[in-house]
Amino acid sequence: MTLDPIVRVSDLRKVFGFVRVLDGVSLDVRGGEAVALLGANGAGKTTLLKILATLVRPTRGTATIAGHDVVRAAETVRPLLGVVAHGAWVYDDLTARENLKFWSTLGGLHADADDLAAALAGVGLDRVADARVRTFSAGMKRRLSLARVMLGRPRVLLLDEPFAGLDQRAKKWLEERLEALKAGGAALLMVTHSFGRELGVADRLAVLAGGRIALDTPRGSLGPDDIQRLYAVHTEDTP
Repeated sequence: MTLDPIVRVSDLRKVFGFVRVLDGVSLDVRGGEAVALLGANGAGKTTLLKILATLVRPTRGTATIAGHDVVRAAETVRPLLGVVAHGAWVYDDLTARENLKFWSTLGGLHADADDLAAALAGVGLDRVADARVRTFSAGMKRRLSLARVMLGRPRVLLLDEPFAGLDQRAKKWLEERLEALKAGGAALLMVTHSFGRELGVADRLAVLAGGRIALDTPRGSLGPDDIQRLYAVHTEDTP
């Protein structure tokens, strides 16, 4: 784990009309570290990810990726990011290989045939590389989405409910891939509503409530029941 944060959020605020969604959020994520971000629906978790992904501008405060401001240096930040959204962001009418080629071209990665093949093999989709994505299960689409992310070798991975819709085998597979990315020095920020095995990859837990980080603690040996109790205390909610 690197000592200096790759992701740094400081006093971040976001207002939509008269609704203050984020109200002074500060959070750091270091290389080789995974932070799980918990919070009730509407707490602003996805908004925070979108700001870091350069998709939404903050109202006040700053957010940097590897020292680059996500607003002022968005074009520099984007190649450093891998984003796995709640939806798979894949095209059903294209094959798995065509999807990766499209995203590679769009992102300016210039991946060659060997790069595409390696990315598909890395997520266990090499045997269906030329199958239309509409024939894939939700878990296979999620794996294809991760293959797209892995093509860019991101320094920061932003994940919104990455385990949603996956069976137990696919969840185990994803855990292993995320651990491998951490071991390679990537910083992971993961939004999740789960309190079970999905948090196994997390090194720290952060709870977003009232527009602020209400809790930021090492996961350590905390079990699902411990996490639920902490969550309830800091959100005044029963998960």
